[in-house]
Amino acid sequence: MRPPAAAGMFYKARAEALLAELSSAFRGLKREPLPVIGAVVPHAGYIYSGSVAAEVYARLPERETYVLIGPNHTGLGLPVAVSRETWRTPLGSVPVDLELADALEGSIVAPDEMAHMEEHSIEVQLPFLQRCFSGFRILPICMGMQDQETAVEVGEAVADAIIRLGRSCTVIASSDLTHYLRHETARQLDTSVLESVIRMDIDGLYSKIEMLDSRYYGHGVCGYGPMAATITASRRLGASMGKLLRYATSGDVTGDRGQVVGYGAVIFT
Repeated sequence: MRPPAAAGMFYKARAEALLAELSSAFRGLKREPLPVIGAVVPHAGYIYSGSVAAEVYARLPERETYVLIGPNHTGLGLPVAVSRETWRTPLGSVPVDLELADALEGSIVAPDEMAHMEEHSIEVQLPFLQRCFSGFRILPICMGMQDQETAVEVGEAVADAIIRLGRSCTVIASSDLTHYLRHETARQLDTSVLESVIRMDIDGLYSKIEMLDSRYYGHGVCGYGPMAATITASRRLGASMGKLLRYATSGDVTGDRGQVVGYGAVIFT
């Protein structure tokens, strides 16, 4: 059992309070399922990015398995790691799709729990799924290596496994956008990155990530590898276009626009 590591920090630790927090994130949204094959959602504290993430979850279809690909912020574990343990949140337990995990054997994605133990990027997505669905499984993949070759390889391995098993899946990339820049600068840079994401243009995405690293090192996008892997898998699974549902920054919540984090909600259909 993988216990929650982010409860009480990124989201409420008590079930009743967490459900109220989720209801607040979904306020004004109706459940309108679309044929979403892939998506990008943020992973900050719910108070900052929960309403942006909810834009995606309100539109997800019911699936057998949700593949969750997030960046490794801790540096622990293998470079690309899949978890095989059942995950627990204050809302209950979520099993891993072990058959789908087995289908990744021999690929760049290897079983390793250490990479997931203290990582929040995947965990914070689970209560959203638990609020919207029941009886689903997950496939959690944590990426410490995020170069383009690795990301494409991960996406191809995931898509191959899904196709081979005939599994009903949506692939979800967990990523925030630029970090700790002025609101106006963040919005301009994030808009450029999101243009490539929406076009499902991986080469363009990495060109912009390289520009960000050269000009704003340490302030860039944290989950560009998961985004590229999700774009790759989504294309293989039949997606042909992306759509931006919402963009916001932490400054929109706090009112402090001096140093913000950007958040985008994107779906691929």
